Amino acid sequence: MIDAERIEVIRKGPRREGPVVYWMSRDQRAEDNGALLAAQEMALARREPLAVLFCLVPAFKGASPGAFSFMVEGLIETARDLARRHIPLVLLKGEPHRVIPPWLNAKGASILFCDFDPLREKRLWQSEVARRLAIPLFEVDGHNVVPCRRASPKGEYAAYTFRPKIRTLCPRFLKELPPLEEHPFLWPDGTDGPLSLALLEETGRGLPEAPSPSGPPGAAAARKRLSAFLSESLPLYDAKRNDPNENVQSGLSPYLHFGQISAQRVAFEVTRSAVSDEAKEAFLEELVVRRELADNFCFHNGAYDRFEGFPDWARKTLDDHRGDERPFLYDLPALEEARTADPLWNAAQRQMILTGKMQGWLRMYWAKKILEWSPSPEEALERALMLNDRYSLDGRDPNGYAGVAWSIGGVHDRAWPERPVFGKVRYMNLAGARRKFDVDRFCRLIPSLEEK
Repeated sequence: MIDAERIEVIRKGPRREGPVVYWMSRDQRAEDNGALLAAQEMALARREPLAVLFCLVPAFKGASPGAFSFMVEGLIETARDLARRHIPLVLLKGEPHRVIPPWLNAKGASILFCDFDPLREKRLWQSEVARRLAIPLFEVDGHNVVPCRRASPKGEYAAYTFRPKIRTLCPRFLKELPPLEEHPFLWPDGTDGPLSLALLEETGRGLPEAPSPSGPPGAAAARKRLSAFLSESLPLYDAKRNDPNENVQSGLSPYLHFGQISAQRVAFEVTRSAVSDEAKEAFLEELVVRRELADNFCFHNGAYDRFEGFPDWARKTLDDHRGDERPFLYDLPALEEARTADPLWNAAQRQMILTGKMQGWLRMYWAKKILEWSPSPEEALERALMLNDRYSLDGRDPNGYAGVAWSIGGVHDRAWPERPVFGKVRYMNLAGARRKFDVDRFCRLIPSLEEK
């Protein structure tokens, strides 16, 4: 059974007969999917058919064609996984609130399940769909190890206030999930699944291949990547994770972003791996504490992508330094094309464009330099989010919004000694990077954009 604390009633409605539907959005997989398991549990209890519904919105927050391709290829694999269990994946195209309610009415659906998502657009879609429904809508948080609504009832100030709550709740929620069963009550329209799979395959044809150094898209590739990380990189994670020249990053962020693997599965496998406690703690701090703190930030702060979402002290200090002379002022094309005077920043930008990812420590450095080189903190925030959302496979994600807000606006951080432009927001520079790792080696390893 799925823990009831993962489930939120979004809309109540009368009980009636009819198929059960799961609206898949954030968690695009068949295995270890809490919302899908909850939907199947309900369907089995009612002896009803079960379908998975996916609403394809081709343009979302400037996502690249490569990111769209990564998602579509993963969905094709998920559709096939579901079909083997007699559960069709049905594809709709358009704005969810316009296409989902009529489809549910046409199919006589009795209940709808959906994923939890803290982002503004996704929550608006959910509320608009709920407003147009005559059936119950249940939201299930299968994306976080500890459900966001249960982890904390408020926006947390920093990791040190959030961490104790997560550590207290983790033993309750970090458990092996049951397998998805072959569904015994068949969907009445046997053409829905095959037609949608064919439409997905047609959509995927002609799309550019997604840049991914971690491997191809899909749940199987995600599991393979996890296995390699556990055996090869996790033992070194504590000591070498902040060195961009050491390939010890998990490579799981695109798979986690698209829900092709669950954080629950990753955390569960890490906890039972035969590596040092220090390595486990270092990775779980990022996977669970920091990642779920980002969900907390976006869920409780409606201005998570605006200057108004920064803490009071950061807004004040950035306001005090608006008139400071910048060492350089770059326009957006110069940043996008990696044409700055900083070789490390240029290499980090090239890495993101060419591979769809950027090493974790470099993301902080990269965003802080955008603040230093922009006319205002508002413009710096807009530029950093646009570039991250456009070029990172894991862009358009709470992790990205929280990371940029930390770098530019002091979110989840504290005040530091005052300096020009940054005020009391934490400062990072090239000299500090050189003390941490071999900057020149990293810059040599990243090809120029002309070579792509």
